[in-house]
Amino acid sequence: MIKKSILLAAVATVGLTGVAEARDQIRIVGSSTVYPFTTVVAETFGKKTGMPTPVVESTGSGGGFKLFCAGLGVEHPDFSNASRAIKKSEIETCAKNGVTAITEMKVGYDGIVLANAKSAPAFTLTKEQIYLALAKDVPVDGAWVANPNKNWSDIDSSLPDEPIEVLGPPPTSGTRDAFLELVMEPGCEELAECQGLSKDEFKARAFTMREDGGFIEAGENDNLIVQKLEANPAALGIFGFSYLDQNHDKIQGAVVEGEAPTFENIASGAYPVSRPLFVYVKTAHMGVIPGMEEFLAEYTSDAAWGPEGYLADKGLIPMPDEERAKYREAAMNKVDNVNM
Repeated sequence: MIKKSILLAAVATVGLTGVAEARDQIRIVGSSTVYPFTTVVAETFGKKTGMPTPVVESTGSGGGFKLFCAGLGVEHPDFSNASRAIKKSEIETCAKNGVTAITEMKVGYDGIVLANAKSAPAFTLTKEQIYLALAKDVPVDGAWVANPNKNWSDIDSSLPDEPIEVLGPPPTSGTRDAFLELVMEPGCEELAECQGLSKDEFKARAFTMREDGGFIEAGENDNLIVQKLEANPAALGIFGFSYLDQNHDKIQGAVVEGEAPTFENIASGAYPVSRPLFVYVKTAHMGVIPGMEEFLAEYTSDAAWGPEGYLADKGLIPMPDEERAKYREAAMNKVDNVNM
């Protein structure tokens, strides 16, 4: 068994090294939320070093891990952006395909926003109200029924008498995962009918979105959601704070649980729908695919992810100094900090 493992490792190394010349450009996949941040770093890296600017694809966190974990070699990406931590099942897929050394690099924090066009009234919502608007089934008079709420005012008379139409990410998106965990799950927990449910039944009630037009999967292109909100002032969209920040002249974020989605509120933890963002590094490719070390050095520089860095200007919420130092050290020293 040991000999077989050594042989497989040798084959993988020889194969990776032998075809390295076929690709001199870093390839990055993954989260649409992290995409704009990594893209700016890639462009800056290209200008500063004169090396080829990395190719960054927006595939969603789940789609990115599927590509990232498929194997070693130039046909597989070097980095995967993610708006959630890698799952155990994804780690197992990586290991099965020979990707056994991975560095997790947290890059900062982000808020998930519900936003609508500035031409429409702003929303003030609770997690319970959002759940009652978007869940497939909701309790009515003690019984679970197909969601009957057609207008926001059906949930609470203080809300707009407008149709519920929310554009959001697909199941492959880390933003979708985080929204379910940070909004839908606690929203369900607020209801008496959710108390006492089995674990599986609770998950089904909390995490299943309606499919009757109240919630619409709008793909991984968050810029497209922003455009659709402009065209339809009655609709709301779900995406990362950076898209709200970059389009503040067109759209506005809903207040959730009494807190507005501002840079300051997300940084302080006051805004209740926030999450960490990550970049995962395939360390076996470092030293083989040119420029990976230099790219990481740029990403983890104070000029990029520091409190006054250019990523903060794009809407990334910087980590505290100690956290940045920890993840920079892990990235630059190829620390395998993802438990297989």
